[in-house]
Amino acid sequence: MTTDVNKETKVMTEGIGPAGTNVKEGIINSLKGINEIEAEIVSLVRNTVSDSLGATGSVANESISVVRDVVKGAIAASEEVGTGLTMSAKSIAKGIVMGVSDVGGDVVTVASQTARVAIKGAADVGADVAIVAKSVVDGAVEATKEIGGNVEEVAKVTVTGAIEAAGSIGITAVTTVKDILVGVVGGVKEILSHALPKVKGTTKPLPEKTPSPEEAKAETQKRIPETKTKKTKKV
Repeated sequence: MTTDVNKETKVMTEGIGPAGTNVKEGIINSLKGINEIEAEIVSLVRNTVSDSLGATGSVANESISVVRDVVKGAIAASEEVGTGLTMSAKSIAKGIVMGVSDVGGDVVTVASQTARVAIKGAADVGADVAIVAKSVVDGAVEATKEIGGNVEEVAKVTVTGAIEAAGSIGITAVTTVKDILVGVVGGVKEILSHALPKVKGTTKPLPEKTPSPEEAKAETQKRIPETKTKKTKKV
């Protein structure tokens, strides 16, 4: 089957004219450019976070404030350029986690805080909070894999942070964020079961099934032998 697909791709490529070739090359160059831009954002954020925390000498106390400041700066830049936060959220989250890791900080706490700040910031500027949530989770998880951290724990707290932040916005935001994050972590049941908050409340018992006339008759016939009195022996 793979051979057939390759043949079809080859035939399609051979049939591309000058206009199609220009479009293909332009898209390839653009995609390469996007990858380079994302890498630059990750590097910029990573170095900024590590340098800022290193200069304060208090990683534990300053990490949250630095995260807030970095995310706010990223949002301001995205809005000024006009690209929107959804384009850079993944790279920002990845850079923050890696930067905190460089100075020995708590990446789990920072990942959660990044999600919360990013979601609230996205809502303030009218960005798609669900897409931003997905991007932040992707970035945090990707960074944690690269640094050899606890991927499951980071995924759990980032998803939880995003959902809780969405809860402060409204029911609609919570629903959309949950829906898209189920798709993100749906393949990892352990993460999903811990990450998505359980809905509190008692479960109603299922109503008893009313037997059909045929079932009632059959049940009665089964009980007839049991109700017959045993003969007593004469004394």
